[in-house]
Amino acid sequence: MKFLDLAKVYIRSGSGGAGCISFRREKFIEYGGPDGGDGGGGGTVIAEAVDGLNTLIDFRYQQHFFANNGQPGMGSQRTGKDGGDIVLRVPAGTEILDEDQETVLADLTEVGDRVTLAQGGNGGWGNLHFKTSTNQAPRRANPGQAGVERTIWLRLKLIADVGLLGMPNAGKSTFLATTSNARPKIADYPFTTLHPNLGVVGVDNVEFVVADIPGLIEGASQGRGLGDLFLGHVERCAVLLHLVDGTSETMLQDHKTILTEIAAYADELASKPRITVLNKIDALDAETLAERASALEEATGGPVLKMSSVARDGVKDVLRALRGEIDDERLRRKPVEEAETWRP
Repeated sequence: MKFLDLAKVYIRSGSGGAGCISFRREKFIEYGGPDGGDGGGGGTVIAEAVDGLNTLIDFRYQQHFFANNGQPGMGSQRTGKDGGDIVLRVPAGTEILDEDQETVLADLTEVGDRVTLAQGGNGGWGNLHFKTSTNQAPRRANPGQAGVERTIWLRLKLIADVGLLGMPNAGKSTFLATTSNARPKIADYPFTTLHPNLGVVGVDNVEFVVADIPGLIEGASQGRGLGDLFLGHVERCAVLLHLVDGTSETMLQDHKTILTEIAAYADELASKPRITVLNKIDALDAETLAERASALEEATGGPVLKMSSVARDGVKDVLRALRGEIDDERLRRKPVEEAETWRP
């Protein structure tokens, strides 16, 4: 399924049905009086976060969602039928923005969250409502209330516990493939990853979700490379995992570039807990490894973990460090398989 995280949608709620002007006419009933029914209410447009979706690709093929109008009222005090509602099924983590793409109307972060985007119009009153002691044969009825028409944007921010950061070819996709069942594309050229990938990682009987996004380069905040379009997918993460390619001749500059770009994107993202890892240590000799680890620790002002995803060296230490930064309520416990008991 193709990944899509931004979609423009046109919605319109249904208009209410008009009230009816009608009078009761039956044999032997001289003064039947008004009996016009009310119009039915228009359909409402609703957005709901559902399970099993992780893309907005459905909204590429259908952008218009118009709810049905309510039916007009009828004689014999019959109310018109209400128009059917329309429900936009979106993945959990979808933000709903106004047409300006800045005003957040709703943020559906959990499965089952619902929000009304366009309320259906009320049905008009029939002439029965206007009967009084001085006006026993009213010849007026209300028209139905008009529906609401608007343009909205849907923006998906994936729900993950850990976000991977790094330059192109820093080893993010290899780490995800090594630690989870995800199978992102891996190759020896930049920008192999063109859209975010999710993987469920397990360590010490708990599981958490890791999001891999396309690599950043210098000037990403100005649109260079793939830009910072996908940084929104790590905004909801509890911790960031910054992978630094230990074989790069510009290792320290690469590290600084990532920090600069996330700070230019949002201060909130730059202030998140971050674990820095020197990756691809299997390609370094002991002397070079010690030298580069020391230089990176000096640049970060804190400890630096060392890892090789290919050789699976230091991977578990990294996973445990990530687990320590994630709140317990966000973690998922692995199902414990019941041990089979021997029976004669």
